Amino acid sequence: MLLDLHADIWTDVTVNRLQGMKSVIKERHLARFRQGGMTGGIFVVWNDQPNDPKSSGSRDRLLESLGAMSAELWESQDIIRLVTEPDDFAAAEKAGKLGIMLGLEGLSGIGTNVEMIYALERMGFRLAMLTWNEQNNLSTGPLGDPGRGLTDYGRAAIRIMEELRMIIDVSHTNEKSFWDIIETASSPIFASHSNVRKICDVPRNLWDEQIDAIRETKGMIGINTFSGFVSHDKREHTLQKLTDHIDYLVERMGIDHVGFGFDFDDYLDRDLLALADIPDHGLQGLKSISDASNLLKELVRRGYSAADIRKLAGENFINYYRRVREE
Repeated sequence: MLLDLHADIWTDVTVNRLQGMKSVIKERHLARFRQGGMTGGIFVVWNDQPNDPKSSGSRDRLLESLGAMSAELWESQDIIRLVTEPDDFAAAEKAGKLGIMLGLEGLSGIGTNVEMIYALERMGFRLAMLTWNEQNNLSTGPLGDPGRGLTDYGRAAIRIMEELRMIIDVSHTNEKSFWDIIETASSPIFASHSNVRKICDVPRNLWDEQIDAIRETKGMIGINTFSGFVSHDKREHTLQKLTDHIDYLVERMGIDHVGFGFDFDDYLDRDLLALADIPDHGLQGLKSISDASNLLKELVRRGYSAADIRKLAGENFINYYRRVREE
């Protein structure tokens, strides 16, 4: 089993379906997934694209993405099983299908209508971040006001997510929002695609105190392949340096609390990434999901056992999600 705990596949699906393509996952992604041994993961809807002149706002982008995603899922029933409960990943693998959980990378599209979270959960979503990089009606991302955290609407959103036993993902919160969420929530917290700030000091990475706080909630962290979150030194944009982040998290949190939230962008439209000020971020030896075996080999080289690697590759997340659903 190999789970990618953060993939922007629905963005690519939306962009290509708006241009007339059908069955985007089969046409553009399935071969890479199979080459890399990926059996499932979390595909997110990213609805905050504030610099895109072709977009009329995050609400419209959310609706576009939900429509494209739903059509794609209908066309892909032979290769995808929707994951809503922990055992669904194994059931999907047994059936020879991809086990896909639906997530939301930011909730700017709902404005202050937090009861939309109930509707999104009914559609199958089981994970949400309150923000992307922006600040919105709910919370504050890393590019927002550092003194601003959760709003009252954001606290209401957290309460609804906990009522529904959805995963609260803090990867795109600023520090104030992070600690507000820790104070507000009682369920296990997830940082789906964040690295170690002590190794690479950028706002999207986590300080030791944040890592410890996630561990104390019985939560987990997924490592991110984005080169700018791995090292400031371009010579260290390698899978080996990324593995240093894994080593650090495993030592600090324990092997049971770490996974892979790769956040690859090799398949995304370059113009879209430029509008969002996101450069090409591939790592040497790990540029796409098709290279995942290289990371597993590096873990073996560093002395991780087969049982350890199974945990990092998927078992940890399934057990984490079971904790969320049983809280």
